[in-house]
Amino acid sequence: MDNMTQTELEAAAFRRLRDHLATRTDVQNIDLMNLGGFCRNCLSRWYQEAANDRGIEMSKDEAREIFYGMPYDDWKSRHQTEATKEQKAAFDISHG
Repeated sequence: MDNMTQTELEAAAFRRLRDHLATRTDVQNIDLMNLGGFCRNCLSRWYQEAANDRGIEMSKDEAREIFYGMPYDDWKSRHQTEATKEQKAAFDISHG
């Protein structure tokens, strides 16, 4: 497989993951962090870092808007719930 094809396949897989997470708004970011060690915010930060590495200036808010498809505060108010004590405790254990 040539490099261009590999990059295209990786980009397609990333878009599919992004789109899948967009439809699964019931899955909270803290649950993703607790189970997988990453969340939507991590993915948007990795996107931002990739842009910055290539000389493309992009803020955290810009990257989040690209990833979430809307300003993060809008997404958060529509879909994010307050983390429970149990979720916070699990986060402290897994990332403490």
